[in-house]
Amino acid sequence: MTDAKPIACSLGAGELEQRIAMIAQVGADGLISRDADGNRHRLHFRADPATRHRLEEIVAAEAECCAFLDLSLTEDGDKLLLSISAPEDGQAIADELARAFAG
Repeated sequence: MTDAKPIACSLGAGELEQRIAMIAQVGADGLISRDADGNRHRLHFRADPATRHRLEEIVAAEAECCAFLDLSLTEDGDKLLLSISAPEDGQAIADELARAFAG
């Protein structure tokens, strides 16, 4: 038996609206580019300490409310790389999250 994570967000409507606004602001402040490789979104950000901190907060928060998402933050040369993916049933949510960074 597998320990499947439910494909659902545990945030209420107001909390979700606030989270999306925060994500859009981080994107507006530091997103350089984004692309997709199959079902994985790759978002490149400026590699300054403030952007790193804000992205780390988002990754931690999303791990709590949407545990099925696979988010990772790494350095990619002189940029930060945020990767977002999900199981097939949750791909629409991963797509929406990636779009939220673009405002």
